[in-house]
Amino acid sequence: MRVLVAMSGGVDSSVAAALLVEQGHDVVGATLKLWGGQSDSGCCSVADVDDARRVAQQLGIEHHVFNLTEEFDAHVVTPYVEAHAQGRTPNPCIECNRTIKFDRLLERSDRLGFDRLATGHHARVTGDGSLRLRRGADVDKDQSYVLSMLGQAELGRVVFPVGTMTKSDVRAHAARLGLRTAGKPDSQDVCFIGSVEGRQGFLADKLAFHPAAVTNGRGETVGAVEAVELVTVGQRRGMGHGTDGARRYVVAVDVPARRVTVGSAAEALISAVVLPAATLTWVDQPLHDGDRAVAQVSAHGRPAPCAIAHTAAGVVLRFDAPQRPVAPGQTVALYDVVDPDAVVGAGIAA
Repeated sequence: MRVLVAMSGGVDSSVAAALLVEQGHDVVGATLKLWGGQSDSGCCSVADVDDARRVAQQLGIEHHVFNLTEEFDAHVVTPYVEAHAQGRTPNPCIECNRTIKFDRLLERSDRLGFDRLATGHHARVTGDGSLRLRRGADVDKDQSYVLSMLGQAELGRVVFPVGTMTKSDVRAHAARLGLRTAGKPDSQDVCFIGSVEGRQGFLADKLAFHPAAVTNGRGETVGAVEAVELVTVGQRRGMGHGTDGARRYVVAVDVPARRVTVGSAAEALISAVVLPAATLTWVDQPLHDGDRAVAQVSAHGRPAPCAIAHTAAGVVLRFDAPQRPVAPGQTVALYDVVDPDAVVGAGIAA
């Protein structure tokens, strides 16, 4: 089988390539050049490209660099900036998976005649006919959440070789092979935002910041923020304390009105969230009115059982118990209530 491996320069994709070589497949490595600006974090630095190339040399496979900077800017970076300008909290890594790795790169893999595209994600694909996307074997490193937008068309063309391994097993395998990435730390940050400039520094050159009043649920002004575009629903940092001494949490962000509404931890809890129809994707069959699922609102968030209701606005998730607020723009992954390792779909919070 001819397999194109997306090699980010990290240990997971390095071992994914190594495993496929060991299994006798015809393997070619490809690293994506995504960000044209400076980067010292994530998976877009010059050093990462060099690490991927050197690992490919160690494995004796071809290695190519695909320049997708224009696509990345149009489909990931620009929407990231626009979302902040609207008071939303985007997830650029998920959008990169949706529009770049499992769209543009997958399309190129097909065009070049490869049978499969492989990545180093910690997730699994199982089943014959109807395929299922499942959590990776390592619970702490599971990445099914950031792949939750994949459907049957994509799952039938991808492989996740390290999905059945723990992270320690991956590193041990890399060490046995003498791969230069064996001890390389995992990427933790958004790849196009430098560790020194941070989110504020990155956005400062791309949109105007506006001060805003901080008000409580009664409409009383209790503080101010310098940039409403940097405030996230659910945030507690910088929001101060109430008259009872308890910490305050952001419950709403209104950029046009220049207002941030805060409340107590109890007041910030929600009982439901809406996923607009245009944002919904299903791994296979959609959930119907009255069905149940388990929602996850962050990469390693606590699973929250919920009931499904279809409305004109989209799908409404009604939680069994009150949950911490879900920031508009965040992806909500839905898992099977009977088979909780299996993803059934995803949407983006209104």
